[in-house]
Amino acid sequence: MTITPNHKVREYKDIIDQQLSTLFDDVTMNTRIKAAMSYSLTVGGKRVRPVLMMLTADAFGADVEKVRPVALALECVHTYSLIHDDLPAMDNDDYRRGKLTNHKQFDEATAILAGDALLTYSFQLISDATQLSAEEKVYALKRLSEVSGPLGMVGGQMYDLSYEQTDISLDQLEEVHDLKTGQLLIYALEMGAFLSHQPMEVIEAMKKAATAIGLTFQIQDDILDIIGDETALGKKVGSDVLNDKSTYPKLLGLDGAIKEKQKFVDETKKQLDFAGVLQTPLAQFIISLSERTV
Repeated sequence: MTITPNHKVREYKDIIDQQLSTLFDDVTMNTRIKAAMSYSLTVGGKRVRPVLMMLTADAFGADVEKVRPVALALECVHTYSLIHDDLPAMDNDDYRRGKLTNHKQFDEATAILAGDALLTYSFQLISDATQLSAEEKVYALKRLSEVSGPLGMVGGQMYDLSYEQTDISLDQLEEVHDLKTGQLLIYALEMGAFLSHQPMEVIEAMKKAATAIGLTFQIQDDILDIIGDETALGKKVGSDVLNDKSTYPKLLGLDGAIKEKQKFVDETKKQLDFAGVLQTPLAQFIISLSERTV
């Protein structure tokens, strides 16, 4: 069976972009924090995580509108993490997606508060979602807390900082990225399946697929930091080498990193096939992520 053209990726990305652009229109808050939050939410981006959640619901034949507030919440968490990652105490980046980073556009204190505000607002978005049952809200909030906190993304970021200028093993590197990158991707596919009322074995398969996707995504990031186009990426390449970061090309060489990436691509396909969604726009989009140039 031939996979249909993936117009749904563009459709769902447009929905997310439109929703994010008006997210705070009717919210009364400090004008500076609103401006800083909106700035980072709307400077662009692929919207990979919310689109994955919506595509997952679509693949299982569910109402995509049901997952929309959870998808928006996930993008708020992801954006908060980028704001904080860019801070001088972390990666110290001046540009993100070709635009000034939040602390350069505003100031460091405002950027910290904007990140904090986006994280906490994500929980409000889920709590206020009228299309979710009380049980669905509790599960969505519980899992978002887990994947974004010390047991997930924040824990991965701490490992990443701890391992700078240190020789680490491949297993340690995978642990960093399974937490730092993979956990939010797991949430995207897991919630898309959970809110579509899929059985536990299917949800588990989607979580395994997401784990492989996260590692694929990170390996491709590492590869692009060596051979990527700065203009297309919207940021400098070579920063990993400059900062002496542990990466897949550093441990395995460029060719070895490419082979490692293919291993995870194959695992992703295996799990998607088990879940019955291999021949869908979701799978097409996931596979394209391993080949991205930006």
